Amino acid sequence: MLKISAVIVAHNEEKKIEACLKSLYFVDEIVVVLDKCTDRTKEIVQKFTDKITEGSWNLEGARRNAALSAASGDWILEIDADERISAELKAEILAVKNSAPCGFFIPIANYIGKRFVKFGWLRTLGVLQRESLTFRGLKQYHEDKEIHPTFTLNGKIKSLKNPIIHLVDDDVFDLIARFNRYTTWKANDMITKNKIRGGFLRSTFDFKLRFFKSFVIKKGYKEGALGFLIALLSGLYPLVSYLKAKEKK
Repeated sequence: MLKISAVIVAHNEEKKIEACLKSLYFVDEIVVVLDKCTDRTKEIVQKFTDKITEGSWNLEGARRNAALSAASGDWILEIDADERISAELKAEILAVKNSAPCGFFIPIANYIGKRFVKFGWLRTLGVLQRESLTFRGLKQYHEDKEIHPTFTLNGKIKSLKNPIIHLVDDDVFDLIARFNRYTTWKANDMITKNKIRGGFLRSTFDFKLRFFKSFVIKKGYKEGALGFLIALLSGLYPLVSYLKAKEKK
């Protein structure tokens, strides 16, 4: 039988990682990469696995490649500390583990607090699916960004039906704090690549386009005021990133 490794990259996740680890009871191996952790995350992880790598990475792709390299299973399931695998998704994963080598997209169900937020997400704030299950050796992240790294996958990509439960934000305060972190990381990427693009006119156009895409095309209006806020932050993402980059430069 082919084996499954679950890999987690974590930074100070003592409040959420234990529930994530408990949901991975069905895998053959758990690998955790601890990035600059200063809380009790390691102590909690040690209850579930001894396959722990500690270090300090500035690029998300590098962190994730470290986790992929540390896994020994045939299949690698990538999951974050604020995510959970449901019983239905577990059954679906086990049902496909004897498939030919490939990758699988898995839907993402994003929650803010206890509220399932289905509509309005753009990739800058929340994804609706992610290529989270791959056969070992097929996937490699590009190590060129602090946030939202791209990757190369040498093989077919199929899809699963049941979602990963993603506790993306505790509340609206947490959502705005994450927006602040993400725009800072994006600004750093713009500086590193010497691609500080934007300005008022371009940002105004981008804002209208992104807001419309989030609120109308992605049906964020169905989420009411929260959908409006997500669309607003999505629209402001390029402008705030640009202003931070200009300020740092």
